[in-house]
Amino acid sequence: MNEQALREQICLIGRLMHERQYIDGASGNISARLDAERVLATPSGLAKGFMTPEQLMIVNLAGERVDRPTAANAELRPTSELLMHLECYRQRADVQGVVHAHPQCAVALTLVGYDFQRCVLPEVIIMLGLIPTAPYSTPSSAENRDAISALVREHDAILLAHHGSLTVAQTVWDAYLRLESLEHNARILYMAEQLGGARMLEAPQVEKLLAIRRRLGLARPGDEARFGQALGVSHGLFNKAPLDSTAGS
Repeated sequence: MNEQALREQICLIGRLMHERQYIDGASGNISARLDAERVLATPSGLAKGFMTPEQLMIVNLAGERVDRPTAANAELRPTSELLMHLECYRQRADVQGVVHAHPQCAVALTLVGYDFQRCVLPEVIIMLGLIPTAPYSTPSSAENRDAISALVREHDAILLAHHGSLTVAQTVWDAYLRLESLEHNARILYMAEQLGGARMLEAPQVEKLLAIRRRLGLARPGDEARFGQALGVSHGLFNKAPLDSTAGS
């Protein structure tokens, strides 16, 4: 995808996030890798549902602006969450897009300490894996970057306690779709809790789902150990060859 098409796609994602109430006001931010050294990012203080392609800006991995300001963005500055985005790119060469949002149901569940690292929904196990919740950190600060630094190495979707979500993928569009899936399934889990609580899947069922996850190229290093811990069993129960440490990276 060329730069102009990528700019237009990021604006589309901003509109969808606004329409679906994953963000409000000027909140949320989106970025996409242009090449090994440059990142296209949304500006700070601007409603992401109403951006124009010309308002986006280019920064390097040090967070310095490297494009030539235009009439549309000369007075703007990069997203205040830029440090968190750049950390994702530094940690993962496979990540080409990052989306940070404030999905209502998912965030509400973090407020009451809900544990998302549960083996309940097959689609979540396959597409997102276990979803950790980073400890609370001050938004728009280095604390946010540090809170996700280790987690993003092994996870494609992370919740930020009391704050929002972070999703990454090999395209910025797929990072957005992971946000959709995260919030959709958070709503299902919320409803299940109102009806008495969600039942966990059993280890043999999860084993089959992890096989699908690997086959689709979605596995992350350490998946089996994490799922084994979530199920309270030894990950040796999963009868398969060890996951290649380079898988998904």
